[in-house]
Amino acid sequence: MQHNRSGSLVLRTGCPFNEVAVNNAGGAKQPVFIGEYIMLTSVRSVLAATAIAGATLVATPAFAEESDSDITVSGNVALVTDYRFRGVSFTDGKPAIQGGVDIAHSSGVYVGTWASSLEDSATYGSIELDLYAGWSGDITPGLTLDVGLLYYAYPSKDSVSEGAGPSDYFEPYMSLGTTIGPVSATAGVAYAWDQKSLGSEDNLYLYFDLEAGIPNTPITLTGHVGYTDGALAPDYVSGVSTDKSAIDWSIGASATVLGGLSLGVSYIGVEDGGLKSLGLDDDFTDDAVVGTLSYSF
Repeated sequence: MQHNRSGSLVLRTGCPFNEVAVNNAGGAKQPVFIGEYIMLTSVRSVLAATAIAGATLVATPAFAEESDSDITVSGNVALVTDYRFRGVSFTDGKPAIQGGVDIAHSSGVYVGTWASSLEDSATYGSIELDLYAGWSGDITPGLTLDVGLLYYAYPSKDSVSEGAGPSDYFEPYMSLGTTIGPVSATAGVAYAWDQKSLGSEDNLYLYFDLEAGIPNTPITLTGHVGYTDGALAPDYVSGVSTDKSAIDWSIGASATVLGGLSLGVSYIGVEDGGLKSLGLDDDFTDDAVVGTLSYSF
């Protein structure tokens, strides 16, 4: 199985934007993380992500050979024109290489990992590596529960960059899904408790996804809406507002063109009134069209 990462975080405390001091509603100065990232996407980040994706392709057959009928191993690699989580870009509108591997048992227990290249920065380095484990299965006929824990790690981050602060964090998640004819629907929640990387605050994320296959075609239509309440709302984490809420959304379509090879396009947006009013959203929170070329195996 490929883990549904709809509840993944997209903007964290200390995002690597250029820092500008702005007065918040209480009068205290807070940093606004705006403009361009510290560096353009580095060759190192692309090479590192390519190596991860390559290792995924090499390792998967070995798992498959050793597994029995109770074990399923799947993987995915992708090239995206922009790496976005919850509407916010982590590559300043530039491409990213991504890939992951999932190992699932017939009992519903699974473990997996997923990685993406990032815009190189002192806060996160050039690679995001997600590790997760959970359980997924039908709790009643036609209703599927998925529950687990995600750990976000940044292994290429410069450990001596004390000013950037901690970056790794945990986020438990849960979702319920159902399918009616060609339409599937998923409602989920992800909650990150108080952690240093979140400024010692918590964050709640709720989302709802729809997916519908067009009969007699390889085309699938998708829709998503999410709601952030907490430390990771774009305007709040940037310091331009004390509002800890935000809504993100996307609509898209994908098509299987050959075996596990798929092409997709999505229109993605996020609410960030404070940044937009100051003209500071740029490529990070502007609405964007994102293309994807992926291969699942």
